[in-house]
Amino acid sequence: MRVSLFVTCLVDQIFPQVGEATVELLRRVGVEVDFPEEQTCCGQPAFNDGFWPQAREVARQFLRAFSDSEVIVSPSGSCVAMVREYYPLLFREDPQLHDRAQEIGRRTYELSEFLVRVLGVEDVGASFRRKVTYHASCHGLRGLGLREEPLQLLRNVRGLELIDLPGWDECCGFGGLFSVKMPHLSSAMLEEKIRNIVSTGAEIVVATDISCLMHIAGGLSRKRIPVRTMHLAEILASTAG
Repeated sequence: MRVSLFVTCLVDQIFPQVGEATVELLRRVGVEVDFPEEQTCCGQPAFNDGFWPQAREVARQFLRAFSDSEVIVSPSGSCVAMVREYYPLLFREDPQLHDRAQEIGRRTYELSEFLVRVLGVEDVGASFRRKVTYHASCHGLRGLGLREEPLQLLRNVRGLELIDLPGWDECCGFGGLFSVKMPHLSSAMLEEKIRNIVSTGAEIVVATDISCLMHIAGGLSRKRIPVRTMHLAEILASTAG
């Protein structure tokens, strides 16, 4: 199988190690990976703020960039949910683009979803000897229905101690522009999330969306709490023990 990596804006510009880990992991499980260089953003920021004409232009570029891709995989449930759920809505008045958006959406997957549901792989040969707790990102959990897939993969990592996170399925408060428009509410949600993380005694908090991890990492850093944040791909790519 050949997979096209949809790297996402935050990974490409700020956290390239997550993209590298994703490629390393996919190759390890026998998947060939390519990278369409014409890709840009999924258009979610513009879409969420009501700028639908601008979001359509970005979405058109996505459809062009990945038109020949057999399968599209991304280390972001948020961006995958945008493509799968909202591209057809954006193009509802253009039958041709609407059909193309639906077709491409059906072959676009979040990383853990692809590994478990498509490849049937739960053990990727990872080794990571740390105490870890898992935060479920909203779009992956609620938008894509990914509840057990990341946990199944983490439970098969050698040496990893997985500790249940109280309120694991509750939002961290980021929500993209939500954190900018409603900073006080966002901060309150983050405070609760950090309290729950600290209560586990974990060394690392892991999630499937770098946006959540960026938000949580900022809160931990400001409080000088020595808990690291890591993307699921980084842990699954690890074989260091």
